Amino acid sequence: MIIQFNTDKTVSGKERGSTYFTDLIQNDLERFSSHVTRVEVHLSDENGKKEGHKDIRCLMEARIEGYQPIVVTSQENNVEKSVSEALVKMKASLKTIIGKASNH
Repeated sequence: MIIQFNTDKTVSGKERGSTYFTDLIQNDLERFSSHVTRVEVHLSDENGKKEGHKDIRCLMEARIEGYQPIVVTSQENNVEKSVSEALVKMKASLKTIIGKASNH
């Protein structure tokens, strides 16, 4: 499973380090690794340099063999929360889709 981490110009990839998030995603999605070929994470600050409530957006896309990509988003106050919330949503989506596929 390939994990690609992208940030816009207003979010530094150094907040906790893209390596930290890559490892977190790798570990949390390990049980789906035989189905998921690639995970792309896009972080952006919706308000740019201005302060705002829940302005850090995480868009997470997983590509599953034989299926359309799954996309989830999360908006939180900081990068850590945003990535963690998107990861929770992604695990739930993958569990549903892969679970349904293995029942057929």
